[in-house]
Amino acid sequence: MLRTPGLRLGLSEPQHDPMSLYELKAEIPSAAADATDDVLLELGVEGWSLLQDVIAQRAWIVGIFGSEAEGESRWAELRPLLPVTPLAGPVVRPLADEDWRDSYKAHFKAWSTGRMHWVPVWEKASYRLPPGDVVLWLDPGLAFGTGNHETTRLCCERLVAYAAERGPAGAVIDAGCGSGILALSAVRLGFADVVGFDNDPEAVRIAGENAALNDLQEKVRFYVGDLVSGLAGRKASLVLANIQADVLMRFTTELLGAVAPGGWLVLSGILARELDQVRTVFAAAAPGWTVDTRVMGEWSDVALARPT
Repeated sequence: MLRTPGLRLGLSEPQHDPMSLYELKAEIPSAAADATDDVLLELGVEGWSLLQDVIAQRAWIVGIFGSEAEGESRWAELRPLLPVTPLAGPVVRPLADEDWRDSYKAHFKAWSTGRMHWVPVWEKASYRLPPGDVVLWLDPGLAFGTGNHETTRLCCERLVAYAAERGPAGAVIDAGCGSGILALSAVRLGFADVVGFDNDPEAVRIAGENAALNDLQEKVRFYVGDLVSGLAGRKASLVLANIQADVLMRFTTELLGAVAPGGWLVLSGILARELDQVRTVFAAAAPGWTVDTRVMGEWSDVALARPT
């Protein structure tokens, strides 16, 4: 898929008797979360996930296995591969039937920017929404991210700023949509013409589930596509692309070409150390466009505004 660094909490369903599951959980320094996630992804290490609470600045490696012995054996294999020494653990505990599904709930917190709120669905009955504000309900159990990562937050803040400055006018494209959070947030803010695409059919399916969770399945269209086929024949007032820097730079022409006159292109998934390179590439390809950047932790974004 179009990998976005916000893919957290993706605990795959174990193929074991639920009553015999064991969780191993080790806390690591929050600053090492991305390097650790890269190790798990690049080495194809199975059975482990990276759990991160960006707001509280904490991170954990979590594994779920069919026995305590299996978990300890897998930890012994994983430990030498890690780029950092764990702060604590691993702590081993047996999981009840549905306990493993709910273990992330203690770490996913509601957050907001402007009039837009992102709230875990289990708070639906108790969450107090200020008058005039809007909310997107999220279930991390659907996987593919919760918006709690800096890359997604950077895009969400740009989206809210655009709506506040210009109103919810024009089309929105969520390129590499993952869980669909950006596209669904645009609908909540009042945009009427919204699409999202990803080259991973599973991501598109999950985006559809998130839309159904919020009763928005008739308001947005998600489809399978890459940065060529997904953008072909389309132009939008706001194009959001939370992907990784090398992919963004490889498809500069396609991304810029999808922006309507007077529109914005928002790029995220960019490490802070990659920011200057990405900005230089896009600024060179879009002379006369206004370019703005921000940094949040280890991550950054680039926003380009096309002249009218």
